[in-house]
Amino acid sequence: MPELTRRRALGAAAALAAAAGTQTVAVARAADTGHHGGPEVFDEVYRGRRITGRAAGGHHHEHGAGYAVFIDGVELHVMQNADGSWISVVSHYDPVPTPRAAARAAVVELQGAPLVHLGMPMPMPQQ
Repeated sequence: MPELTRRRALGAAAALAAAAGTQTVAVARAADTGHHGGPEVFDEVYRGRRITGRAAGGHHHEHGAGYAVFIDGVELHVMQNADGSWISVVSHYDPVPTPRAAARAAVVELQGAPLVHLGMPMPMPQQ
């Protein structure tokens, strides 16, 4: 039997962590799936903000999501990654398992600030 070394122990720990992470994402994705294989529709108040999610048409399909998320009626741009996780324009570097989780993460990150629609021009300062 081979001797247990630090390298082998770390390799085994990394393999277990990767397997657990994959299983967690798969379970969360399965739990948040609607009738047609897509994410479930949701409408709730989270930390005082109304968050909704539903199937979307049009330009959203270019990102592969086909799903729209709103915070207080303003669209939060979300995108599904190749591994099935979701990101938003607010929490781009923190992937989550579902669009609902992306909306909740954005609410936390906004800390009460309003979500500004990306298509709106920024107001010019008064001189």
